Amino acid sequence: MHNIDVGRCVDEARFSRFHLKIIIACALLLIVDGYDVFIYGVVLPQLMEHWQLTAPQAGSLASWALFGMMSGALLFGPLGDRIGRKTCIAICFTLFSAATFVNGFATTPMTFGLLRFVAGLGCGGLMPNAVALTNEYAPKRMRSTLVALMFSGYAVGGMVAAGLGIWLLPLFGWQVMFFAAAVPLVLLPVVLRGLPESAGFLIRKGEQDRARAILRRFSPDVATGGRLVYQESAGDRASVSELFRHGRTLGTLSMWLCFFCCLLMVYALGSWLPQLMRSAGYSLGSSLSFLLALNFGGMFGAIAGGRLADRFGLPRVVMAYFALGALCIALLGLNSAMPVLYLLIFIAGAGTTGTQILLYASVAEFYSLSVRSTGLGWASGMGRIGAIVGPMLGGLLLAAQLPMMLNFIAFAVPGLVSVLATALYIVSRRQQRIRPDYALAG
Repeated sequence: MHNIDVGRCVDEARFSRFHLKIIIACALLLIVDGYDVFIYGVVLPQLMEHWQLTAPQAGSLASWALFGMMSGALLFGPLGDRIGRKTCIAICFTLFSAATFVNGFATTPMTFGLLRFVAGLGCGGLMPNAVALTNEYAPKRMRSTLVALMFSGYAVGGMVAAGLGIWLLPLFGWQVMFFAAAVPLVLLPVVLRGLPESAGFLIRKGEQDRARAILRRFSPDVATGGRLVYQESAGDRASVSELFRHGRTLGTLSMWLCFFCCLLMVYALGSWLPQLMRSAGYSLGSSLSFLLALNFGGMFGAIAGGRLADRFGLPRVVMAYFALGALCIALLGLNSAMPVLYLLIFIAGAGTTGTQILLYASVAEFYSLSVRSTGLGWASGMGRIGAIVGPMLGGLLLAAQLPMMLNFIAFAVPGLVSVLATALYIVSRRQQRIRPDYALAG
């Protein structure tokens, strides 16, 4: 009996309704995920008034969910390999949707923070499993584009949160924003119907018939009756030390720094932009519309950045995104006309939220197959630390009562640091191409 290489079948497959269903289902899941993450920035002004929170207290409260996201990624990422990605996605989605709904009943900051931590566990675990599942089934020639399209659902979730906030907050208060999480929870069975289980997971478990039934939906090659095989790395299990061998040290550290700075800016702006704009004299509705523009820019940036990277290379696009994002964030402190202000926020969203997907692609490109997952996991972990620091930094800046211009300049500094870190990453990539021992390692 001949073997059928599943990886080759996936790589060479033509885009079909099967792939479209996966992209739509995962994008819907990430829309809800993004809604849950950005909801805190939407309700923050009312929360501070409701519980009489100081800016540092509000910043610390925001970090509960981010600690949960870091823990969830470490917990549910490996768990997806053991129990299946689809099963893990269902658990994570249920966990954060249910915790977010119950959050609407919180009566104290402590209860609110604990529930945000639980919701963060689900959010942190959903994203890597959804990205991995999309990546596993996407045809090779359009894999980056499809992952970027799916990942843009995260930014759409932030737009939904801001849009609902403009409509619902003045009428019903902050609690209703959390009660809205019950809607996607009810629709979960419908969404999961469009998701297959991981073919690699089924093959490892010996469930050839289930895997064949899924693969037959887009690849006729599996109908010939051969045994399904999934080619994986022949190397040993990767360790963290491998990230610093074969000349990878400079590239590893520079990518860690980029992830840290990028997510610091994403979560600092996502948590504090509405409050900063209210402090500058804008109404609550206008402040939330700025958050809407920020996330729209993130969605556009993720999709356009993937296309630009195919033409000019990932490092150059990442560097340009960081530079433009930092410049526009710094300029937000000026008293600009409203159209200019929206444009600056839009570009800032592309240079922060939109850059996340490009960074993931850069890390995947940098490491060889045997250490790729380890490299992505640790880079993402460094980013989560930045995500925790971001809201706290924003709270401290507001408590210091600095001029508005200085607040935004402080938020822009990590972007400039990332430009330099990306330059170091380019140097590291050139060293890998020049030195033969590096090439053998990759």
